[in-house]
Amino acid sequence: MRISLFDFQEDAKAKLIEKIKASRALQTMNQGQQIITFSAPTGAGKTIIMTSLFEDVLFGTADIEAQPDSIFVWLSDMPDLNEQSKQKIASKSDMLRTNQLITIDSSFQAESLEPGNVYFLNTQKLGSDKLLTHRSDQRQFTIWEALTNAATQYPNQLYVVIDEAHRGMNISSRAENAANSIMQKFIVGSEADGLCAMPLIIGITATPQRFQRMIAETTATKHSVVVSPDDVVASGLLKDRVIIHCPEIAINAEMTMFQEAVTAWKRMGSEWKNYCEAEQERLVKPILVVQVNDRTDSVATTTDINTCLDTLEEELGRPLEIGEVVHTFNDEGTLNGFSIPIVKIDPSKIEEEEKVLLVFFKMNLSTGWDCPRAEVMMSFRSAQDHTYIAQLLGRMVRTPLAHRIEMNDTLNAVHLFLPFFDQNTVSDVVRAFKEDENAAPTEAGLASEMVTYVRNPLYEEVFEHMNDLVTYRVEGIRKESNLRRLDKLRAYITVDGINRAVDRDIRRKMSQKLKDELSRIQSSQDLEAVVASITGMSMKTLEVELATNQVVADGVQNISVAQPDTEALYKKAEKTIGDYIAMQYRVENSRRDDMEVKVELIVLASDVTAMDNLEQYAGVLFDETYNDNRRAIQTLGSSERDKYERLVSSGSSATPLQWRAPFSISFNCTAASSEYENHLYVDDSGKCRTLLNSWEDGVIQEELSRPDFVAWLRNLDRKNWSIEIPYKAAGVNKPMYPDMMVVRQDIHGYIFDILEPHDSSRADNYPKAKGLAEFAQKHANAYGRIQLIRKLIGADGASHFYRLDLTNITIQRKVMAINSNEELDNIFNELANADH
Repeated sequence: MRISLFDFQEDAKAKLIEKIKASRALQTMNQGQQIITFSAPTGAGKTIIMTSLFEDVLFGTADIEAQPDSIFVWLSDMPDLNEQSKQKIASKSDMLRTNQLITIDSSFQAESLEPGNVYFLNTQKLGSDKLLTHRSDQRQFTIWEALTNAATQYPNQLYVVIDEAHRGMNISSRAENAANSIMQKFIVGSEADGLCAMPLIIGITATPQRFQRMIAETTATKHSVVVSPDDVVASGLLKDRVIIHCPEIAINAEMTMFQEAVTAWKRMGSEWKNYCEAEQERLVKPILVVQVNDRTDSVATTTDINTCLDTLEEELGRPLEIGEVVHTFNDEGTLNGFSIPIVKIDPSKIEEEEKVLLVFFKMNLSTGWDCPRAEVMMSFRSAQDHTYIAQLLGRMVRTPLAHRIEMNDTLNAVHLFLPFFDQNTVSDVVRAFKEDENAAPTEAGLASEMVTYVRNPLYEEVFEHMNDLVTYRVEGIRKESNLRRLDKLRAYITVDGINRAVDRDIRRKMSQKLKDELSRIQSSQDLEAVVASITGMSMKTLEVELATNQVVADGVQNISVAQPDTEALYKKAEKTIGDYIAMQYRVENSRRDDMEVKVELIVLASDVTAMDNLEQYAGVLFDETYNDNRRAIQTLGSSERDKYERLVSSGSSATPLQWRAPFSISFNCTAASSEYENHLYVDDSGKCRTLLNSWEDGVIQEELSRPDFVAWLRNLDRKNWSIEIPYKAAGVNKPMYPDMMVVRQDIHGYIFDILEPHDSSRADNYPKAKGLAEFAQKHANAYGRIQLIRKLIGADGASHFYRLDLTNITIQRKVMAINSNEELDNIFNELANADH
């Protein structure tokens, strides 16, 4: 692959491989048709996952043996979607050649499908193209017969992928029923067409219920792989928020709202320019998407296009150029009669045309349109069109750089301006967006409720002193072996130009470790016997006398495995050890017989102790290499740093990371939110509104009264900028997000405290207390107080906040030794105090 998959995508692919293995095993036992439902939310990268799966099946990995004679058929319901999928697969795969990706059209003619290829087929062709589905003087075999022949000849190599995820929006019920009917033929077969039921089907869908209905009546064995919406959101592939702007009451203020939309679009462009230059990333040029009203007999639309163009030119401070403003109207060509000609563009081409600034459309931006640059949308249509607007939002929430913007939360949102809606009708849009079965799992709400705060300029010096603060990343990180982590770290550091010597150093050290392990095997076992057990086999021979039908000779002969089988064993060993390590070992032993060296690697990969020792050593080498290059890694851009942080967090044990204060953060405010002073992040008026419970509010009020108090941060759960601390529950690392960080100052400088008011009735009390204690033990040099806080009745009969400071070594040791909430209660009663 030309790109790295996200952890959740790797997990989904691994599960798909497991289901494929199980399906093929059942097929060998004559268990009939197998159907795998692969469901994932919009924006999860289903095509990317399938592309990587194709590569793994065709070329093999440590998880699945290569099946180079496999055949894939990709079935969707529209030609445009087929082409979109084909182009995406071609652009992301570095192993599939262009001539392996074949579109089946009217000219396609073959008795069967050829192994090693990916075929693209759509239901419209099958429903209307008689050339493809009927025999003639020019056609000996129909497409139905070619598919049946492939299923007959290659029952364990044929994969039919039904792309049910990218269904056309706004298609008629008749067209949808026709598409479903044709897809059903692949599932149950069609005797009239000469098509058998396909032996293995993978249905990719964003709406599993719809696909389940399609396969409900079959007797096939059904399997399922599901991607959680939370995993997609956590990956950063989708925008965090859709911010909706509308008048408080519905009034005719369309051009005023359009002006606001243009201003927001220009501001987003400026923010992206600053970010991309600072982080040295590809420049993102946001697009303003404008939905206009329908045509009349005399004009293409009743919306005032001229005023829109004038407003845009005024905001830009220059005349518009041809190609900067385009349209997608179905019934029009180039629109003339305006200040510039407005060129027609195909929706699928919008993203790649960097010159485009504004797109006018009516109702035809739907499936097949994928434009992460579309960051601001304005609709001149009435509130009756709320369902389509909600559907369209689902196509606008992909992040332009395929990752969340860590330091500027402004860029993690898209904006929607609705002049003919009010707060009541906007709720219809939000509800439709949430209820749409194809919707991406992105949060949507009013602009008044979804606010973005920036760094408080009063505390610039405080932010400059935060470099030593640490955090962890526990959830959403796929755990990997140390051998795999070390391989990735080696590659990252080399490609990023951090330290060219790392690659050679790691290769040599890991190769030496292989030699050490081989010496250990030689000293403890008969190496020749071990080799013979792996590369040899016993062949039993029976001699039967035909006249009497009696066995007259019975013998066993030891024979060597043929070289092709030895090569297959080596390929498996290479993937187990790591191809770069195996290659280094072969290079260092190049004067010896290469097959003999390969056999040694097979022996090493087959030895459990050797692999355990190699895995442990790789972990030590990973930590050493990362720590030696940590400072250089911190100088990289945020997206590059993020891949290292995810790699660090993918180990079996939690590893600390530097906490970096973002330039802006997002908060959700409601009518119940209160205004607080001295917050590290504020709005334009210097205030922060947030919602605290009574304990949290009481604690911050106590902190505000301290003479050494400077500022504070409301630490929200599960944000990419959150301070996160690990704790163990049932032996598994889980994250906790302490409620607030407080900044104080003494003669030595700024002090950063972590405060966690926590209800004593909760079952997670003592595990979280132990997590805080372990965190305090490791990071007391970075933080001041680390306190677990409860509201209790004091000796005076009044309620007070009692604080257990886990940086106190005595308290720390006692807490780390507990195993129940009762023991924690006893420590609170004994050692907590109400001094703050």
